Amino acid sequence: MSTARPRRTPPPSGLIIVDKPADWTSHDVVGKMRGIAGTRKVGHAGTLDPMATGVLVVGVEKATRLLGHLALTEKVYEATIRLGVTTNTDDAEGEAIAVTSAGRVTAEEVRKGVAALTGKIMQVPPQVSAIKVNGERAYKRARAGEEVEIAARPVTVHEFEVTAIRRARVENADAAVNDVVDVDATVTCSSGTYIRALARDLGAALGVGGHLTRLRRTRVGPYGLASARTIEELARECVIMPIAEAVTAAFPRRDVTAQDARLVAHGGRLPAAGLGPGPVGVFGPDGTLLALVEERGGTARPLVVFAP
Repeated sequence: MSTARPRRTPPPSGLIIVDKPADWTSHDVVGKMRGIAGTRKVGHAGTLDPMATGVLVVGVEKATRLLGHLALTEKVYEATIRLGVTTNTDDAEGEAIAVTSAGRVTAEEVRKGVAALTGKIMQVPPQVSAIKVNGERAYKRARAGEEVEIAARPVTVHEFEVTAIRRARVENADAAVNDVVDVDATVTCSSGTYIRALARDLGAALGVGGHLTRLRRTRVGPYGLASARTIEELARECVIMPIAEAVTAAFPRRDVTAQDARLVAHGGRLPAAGLGPGPVGVFGPDGTLLALVEERGGTARPLVVFAP
């Protein structure tokens, strides 16, 4: 008599929009979602630091192949920056390494400093970051006590809007009282932008230092908090956005004939349709997602083929 267990049906391919809780790593979320979704084929797009909360896009099954392309899309954050204290991680998880009274900083100076960090800028990632320096993650070298030299990179801060400025007096580790300024802001930015680095650079420009105390991601590309679910909600009902719907929401859509569908399904190229340089979702006559393609030099070449 056979004792083999029946094979478990894999979940549908698609995206799960998670509202990540504080103190969880993105890897923690992936591990939890593997259990909830019932598959090992789970990944995420765009890491969130443990301190941060909010939108984390998780891919299941074939949708894991979308994640590298989704990670490159625009992101929106709500943040709080504390002026007057510098930390070794540029956020509240690190140790304070410098304290300066921010009582003299005016609201107008804050807004001018924010304006200077808006648009296309060169940004140096934090010392404690996942950037690779000579083949090794910067955070590993920094935590080993090494001073890491990281090159500045171009990023785009589309919007850096100050929504509130609050003043407070706080007690430091040495029991001294310091005047700080907390700046609430909404930031819309390109992939690769570190909000911690914006906090650091704003404080440095104002001469008082600064670090990030709160971060909540409210949108990744077209996916926002309205469609996000907490871990607890997903444990009760695992809501998976079908892969075709996910691609239609994130990228331009191109519907092709049966003949072109067969060509794309086998990795063939199509004439460009003028839908832009980024990924384009290609769908067959029956609405089936076939591939993501990229238009270059008059042709659309497959980036990822989903058709069986």
